[in-house]
Formats: sequence, structure tokens, C-alpha cells
Amino acid sequence: MMGKERARTRINSKIDSLPDEIRAKVDEMIVDTSNTYQEIADWVKSQGYEVSKSSVGRYAMRTTAATQRLIEAQKQTEALVSVVKRNPDIDYTDAGLMMLMDGLVKKLTTAEEEFDRMPLDKAGRLITAISRTKVYKDRVKQDMKKKVELAFQGMESELMAAIKSDPELAKELKSVLERAKEKMMQDD
Repeated sequence: MMGKERARTRINSKIDSLPDEIRAKVDEMIVDTSNTYQEIADWVKSQGYEVSKSSVGRYAMRTTAATQRLIEAQKQTEALVSVVKRNPDIDYTDAGLMMLMDGLVKKLTTAEEEFDRMPLDKAGRLITAISRTKVYKDRVKQDMKKKVELAFQGMESELMAAIKSDPELAKELKSVLERAKEKMMQDD
């Protein structure tokens, strides 16, 4: 018989149950780093509610972490949008894959309680799927390079046959083709 799966519980501290205006003031006080957790707890007590310094500390860590995650996600999105706007022809799947992998790695390293609930095989499947996508993309890029190489070889042969009578022109054309091929073969 399998063990009973733990039900997800929402974190609910004493501060979460405070009236909105008092909780908003606590949030303001937390942002102002000149306030200590004890001073915040004392202020809440002066308003007629009992919370401990450690409750304030846990609440501050939880709300600060959530805010930081939102700020990081917003910065990553803005960076990706900026790259796409500046380079509309760029292949931005690498950037998207890197952001996704970064998020998964952070999830795995900071998940704490969630990690216990997330099946390890699911995390492994997600990482494997991203890795396969990267391998597929690299393979497509390599295939494209081979096709470019073959196309340039064919084009060079045809052009060289057409201008064999002028050796100087043949040398110049070969140089132009080599430069074009190098540009086409460069990585993103």
C-alpha cells in the first residue's frame, strides 16, 4: 500500500491574518531596512495584535523571495523582448531554452517543500525534454551548415567553369565565395 500523499497547504502566518491596512504598513516597514523585525513586531503589538519577531522575519523572507522572483522574471522577459526587437531575424529559441532551463534549475535548487512534492521523474523528464530540444536544434544547425557547404561547392564549380578563360577573375570570384561562405557558416 502506498503512503498517503501530503496535501498542499497554503502558508498562513499571523501577519497574513492581520487587517489589510496593518499588513500594508508591515510591508512598508519591511521594505525600509532601517526597521528591525523586533520594531515591526512591537508596532503591530501597539495596534492591538500579537506577532513575534520571528513571525515578522519569516513573513519578510517569504514576501521578499516572491517579489524577487517576479522582478527576475520581468527582467528576463524584458531582455528577451529587447533582443528580439533589435534583431528581428535572430533565432531566439536558445534564449528561451536558457531561460526555461535556468528556471527549472532554480526550481530544483530552491524548491524546499515543493521539491518533496515534485516527483523526481517529472523533473528529470523536463530536463530531458529541454536537452533533446537543444540536441535537435544543434543537429538542424549542423545539417544546414552541410547544405550551405555543398551549395557553395556546386556554385563555385559552375562559376569556375564559366570563367576559366580569365584566371584573375577566377581568383577574385573564389575569394568572394570564400568570404560569403565564412559569413554563412558563422554561429549565431
